[in-house]
Amino acid sequence: MPNTTMTRIFGGSPLAVLGRLILVSILVGVILSALGLDPFDIVRSIERLIRSIWNMGFDAFRWLWRYFLLGAVIVVPIWFIMRLVNAPKGR
Repeated sequence: MPNTTMTRIFGGSPLAVLGRLILVSILVGVILSALGLDPFDIVRSIERLIRSIWNMGFDAFRWLWRYFLLGAVIVVPIWFIMRLVNAPKGR
């Protein structure tokens, strides 16, 4: 794997990191949903923006989107903080 700037920033291949973030977000979303937590209210404005898209026939993805969003609210900030904490201190 080449040591490019994008690889150093993301901690690996950007596509691989994105894939891992999506899968972990869905898993954490399922767990948080099972615990009765619902941070979906945080993104209520985004829901209104894309509600028309879901009404056009994408209802099969609605549950996946909800779990992804629920997990991403937790996973992405933690990932970002860990990237900042583990960032090189300089050259």
